[in-house]
Amino acid sequence: MSTARTATKPTINRLVVIGLGLIGSSLAAVARKNGLAQQVVGISRRESTLEIALQMGVIDRAEPSLAAIAPELGCGDLVVIGVPTLTVPAVLQDCFEQLSADVSITDVASVKGSVVEAAETIYGELPAQLVPGHPIAGSEKSGVTAANSELFVDHRIILTPSQATGAEHLKLVSGLWAATGAIVSTMGVQEHDEILAATSHLPHFLAYSLVDTLAAMGENREIFRYAAGGFRDFTRIAASDPVMWRDIALANRDAILTILDQVMDNFKQMRSAIESGDQDYLMGSFTRARDARNHFGKILESKTKTGIQSPMTEKTINYAVSPGGNAQGDLRVPGDKSMSHRSIMLGSLAEGMTEVTGFLEGEDSLATLQSFRDMGVQIEGPDQGRVVIHGVGLHGLKAPAKPLYLGNSGTSIRLLSGLLAGQSFDTELTGDASLSGRPMGRVADPLREMGAVIETADGGRPPLKIKGGQSLKPIDYHMPMASAQVKSCVLLAGLYTQGQTSVVEPAPTRDHTERMLRGFGYEVTTQGSKASLSGGGSLVASRIDVPADISSAAFFMVAAAIVPGSDITLRHVGVNPTRVGVINILRAMGTSIELSNEIEVGGEPVADIRVRYGALKGIEIPEDQVPLAIDEFPVLFVAAACAEGTTVLTGAEELRVKESDRIQSMADGLITLGIDAQPTADGIRIVGGQIGSGEVQSHDDHRIAMAFTIAALRASGEILVHEANNVATSFPNFVGLAQQIGINLTVTQSPTTH
Repeated sequence: MSTARTATKPTINRLVVIGLGLIGSSLAAVARKNGLAQQVVGISRRESTLEIALQMGVIDRAEPSLAAIAPELGCGDLVVIGVPTLTVPAVLQDCFEQLSADVSITDVASVKGSVVEAAETIYGELPAQLVPGHPIAGSEKSGVTAANSELFVDHRIILTPSQATGAEHLKLVSGLWAATGAIVSTMGVQEHDEILAATSHLPHFLAYSLVDTLAAMGENREIFRYAAGGFRDFTRIAASDPVMWRDIALANRDAILTILDQVMDNFKQMRSAIESGDQDYLMGSFTRARDARNHFGKILESKTKTGIQSPMTEKTINYAVSPGGNAQGDLRVPGDKSMSHRSIMLGSLAEGMTEVTGFLEGEDSLATLQSFRDMGVQIEGPDQGRVVIHGVGLHGLKAPAKPLYLGNSGTSIRLLSGLLAGQSFDTELTGDASLSGRPMGRVADPLREMGAVIETADGGRPPLKIKGGQSLKPIDYHMPMASAQVKSCVLLAGLYTQGQTSVVEPAPTRDHTERMLRGFGYEVTTQGSKASLSGGGSLVASRIDVPADISSAAFFMVAAAIVPGSDITLRHVGVNPTRVGVINILRAMGTSIELSNEIEVGGEPVADIRVRYGALKGIEIPEDQVPLAIDEFPVLFVAAACAEGTTVLTGAEELRVKESDRIQSMADGLITLGIDAQPTADGIRIVGGQIGSGEVQSHDDHRIAMAFTIAALRASGEILVHEANNVATSFPNFVGLAQQIGINLTVTQSPTTH
């Protein structure tokens, strides 16, 4: 082995990077930043990745394939293969067919033996132009958004040239890496793979196995809560890209098996998976480990800048919001939470592979995702809102090893109870303190009518213990309340009956379940207020595009509605007819709202929404609009506080049993801020006036916290919003977007009291 370091800049005409993951995009970024090539070209099959790379200034030029630029390449040009290890042979085949022998080629794969073997097979011998390489640098973050031009500084780059490697090609590649600030080493292929199996690959497998094991234990949250610094340091690498490490495991099988055999007997299962090439096991284990580490509270890192706080940190997130702001901007809020939940559930129960784009990476949706992983479903992602679900069919779920923890998500626990009532195994559904206080009798009662055996805690509250192996019967259920969650629960349980299950609503509620079931090829009929389906069918995998969530958009719609001179456009928002109550109510109050670019995506109507200020008037909110705006009322109460006259809401008793009693919580906060707000049994009466200053409690309710943040736009002084931790459940980038439109918001922390 030899080592060298130099600061000499290489002479490269075009640097072509195929695959813009962390390593490829970081190399492109430093090459462009430091002028290491006349032109930096990025190649990716995903158009969104190329767009981001161009926007970030990572590359000069974007192309969808090597064929688009190959005829232009010759001596002095360098192609860097930055795709997953098992994909390298396919790219080498393209290089063989499309590139002249003058073009230098290198790669960044972590295993060199598989690269050399593929090259020998494709070229007939090792080509002189190929210089296999491996940068020993990385991060638990992945993708083009993690590009870091300083990633390679003082890190080692290992090259594994052969006797056939051309000197001019080796000089070009080693010069490039040295110019990034890296230390360049050379060694043999076998030596590289054996050393890296012990020093890099094994620690990753140990970390994946450890986190996956602990996440499956009953007291996982307490284990992570009291984890010491050594555990945190070691397990950091368990947040790495599961796809990459699956490929490494399979590509460097022999070396890794040798070292694993020397460790511990309890790694036999992982060894068997690697030896047999069980990609599903590896992907499942690595993905579960990565997401368990991140999901169970993002326990190793406090993300105060975005308002996301780990429950393991024993800190409370508060929002300090100064008055004023201009409420201007063009933005897209995160994906619809209701649809994100349902895409995971139905995709898991479908036959085949479902791809979801626009998935909301909030804690509620991730709780649903984690639950299905715990029941044996292989799920890739989320990655920039993209999730790939390998469906197991209606009867393919497996018994989870522990209770399913659903955090703060009422949608998860209520819809899952319907699905799980029809399974052959027992399950227990739990959640955080807020969820544990919410009524579940509204779903347990109709499920019991269908033959389900369900135990609840006192008062019909979580945890829910569902006994498997029951023969469910169809029912014709007349709902005593308007609730999309209850309707969906009964319909999903109906999938496991023999016969027709029907639900009759007292008032229209969101129909995402019915629409998405149809999107998965399952027949659902609707006649007026009645929705019906017959059990015994099957779901067929589909592609789901989740539009922006109108419930999240509502906060910025109200921001524009209450600030003179405001003008906000919200892009690609779902405008399902059962969800547009916020638009109808704001228009009735005097807000200027325009819809444009109206299209239908996957059976769901979508539009851009432009909102401009209009002097608001108090109104009596029609009761037929209540179910269409049930989640948006906290921020609509802020609009009412800024309106001239009195706004009256009735028929909204459902608001009493959300994450908090939203009627009382909002009334208390508005009164604190000097607004006349009188709660009633099923609504509230608000007299518009001047919003003052003060401290308000969100009661761990994300929508309450965000609503009072918006209120500060019209306040006379600072508003301090306590307990904003749960904002991340539905709107993980709320803080950034709020600041983007002109809200003077600062995130603070305080010790949690018990």
